[in-house]
Amino acid sequence: MAAVLELEGLELQCSCCLQLFAEPVRLPGCDHSFCRGCILRYCAGRPRAPCPLCRCAFEPQQLRPNRELAALLSFIPRELLETQEEPGGHGAAACNSVSSAGRGRGEKEEEIWESSKQQEITAETIHLLRKDLNKTKEYASQIKGQIIKDFSCMKEYVERQERNTLMFIEQQQKAAQQKIEETIHQLTDIKAQTRDLCERQRHEGSPLTINKITLDEKLNVVKSAVEDLKRKLEILLLENYAQHLPPVHSPDLDQEPSVSPSPPESAAESPGPTISSQFSQWADDVTFDPTRVHERLALTAQNRRVMVASHLASYQPSPKRFCISQVMCSQGFSTGCHYWEVITKDSDGWAVGVAHEIIGKRDKLGRTGHSWCVEWLGPKKQLSAWHKNQETLLHKDKPLNVGVFLELQKKTVSFYSIGDKEMLLHTFEISTSDPLYPAFWLYPLEKNGSLTISQPNRR
Repeated sequence: MAAVLELEGLELQCSCCLQLFAEPVRLPGCDHSFCRGCILRYCAGRPRAPCPLCRCAFEPQQLRPNRELAALLSFIPRELLETQEEPGGHGAAACNSVSSAGRGRGEKEEEIWESSKQQEITAETIHLLRKDLNKTKEYASQIKGQIIKDFSCMKEYVERQERNTLMFIEQQQKAAQQKIEETIHQLTDIKAQTRDLCERQRHEGSPLTINKITLDEKLNVVKSAVEDLKRKLEILLLENYAQHLPPVHSPDLDQEPSVSPSPPESAAESPGPTISSQFSQWADDVTFDPTRVHERLALTAQNRRVMVASHLASYQPSPKRFCISQVMCSQGFSTGCHYWEVITKDSDGWAVGVAHEIIGKRDKLGRTGHSWCVEWLGPKKQLSAWHKNQETLLHKDKPLNVGVFLELQKKTVSFYSIGDKEMLLHTFEISTSDPLYPAFWLYPLEKNGSLTISQPNRR
């Protein structure tokens, strides 16, 4: 037993065949020893091969006999050699010829070589992947930094323009205020001196009125310029920028439209146009339904604005989606009084109305018995009311804002032009007990028209 332990401590087995060495040879560089037959079969057909143990490269012609190890093996008793053999009869002689019992040593060596090669390839692959991962992180970090820098520049530019615009308004206000105060002072002085001068001044026109008109004109120009810039930025971001990004869907996109038997509570405060009219007490918070909008119409401003896009929007599939340039709201009404307003000044062709939920995907508003609307068609420059494909010319100017008042108890729907005061455009009598939904149509698709729903602001 002591002899066996001593042999085990000397590592007299070949790492390839797991038998006692037969004609041991030493590898240059690392000095690991193997059976000559094992190592020659391992590196057969290769001018250079890695050591099976440490992967140190060597050439077959550089093998040198390990005479010390061979001399040591010669002192081992024959009986002990027999005890080291496996039951299958594999001994030291198995390195020179394939044993007839069990699997040949050549197959074992081939498996060892294939395993070593696979490990080498795997290690190299892992190294390359980690290198690519580091490059990806570094590149993504650079892109993020550049994007943050670009957006910071844009925000800085917009903020600077905002400051300049507000400063201009403040300067104009102060200038007008100073002129008005000077005029009041002058008029107060000359009023005490002569009535004739006062009459002449009044005949020529009040400086107070002139200055106020001048200020109003300047502020209206600034206001129009800001609104135009806002509209152009929205179009630019929606069409030229957003189309290069993957679509982002809201989590409640697939929810069914809600039917409200009574007016809902007021919406939370958020930016946007608000309703302020005699109908405010019946105002409802209605929003466009992403499942019932044509693919060439894009929804923005928390689904309160619909605008013509130059490309197909990335909506989720829906069997209710219109095949023409129409959109419906998510909210439907079956009882009570309801009111909403729509900004129409940014579109040359539109229709505002109500429709049954069962309106066909290809049915245009007002052309069937399931919908009622007022419509403005740009080229004809005329306003008309439509129901069951019957047109009623209204002979009124284009409204910049349209209010819709739905009285389900009286079974009527009325359309108003909203300005300094409400002007009735048309009233339909409706005969239905099914829920009605706000519905809209936009035309043409070649232009960037839009409709915006005002938010409720009940008194």
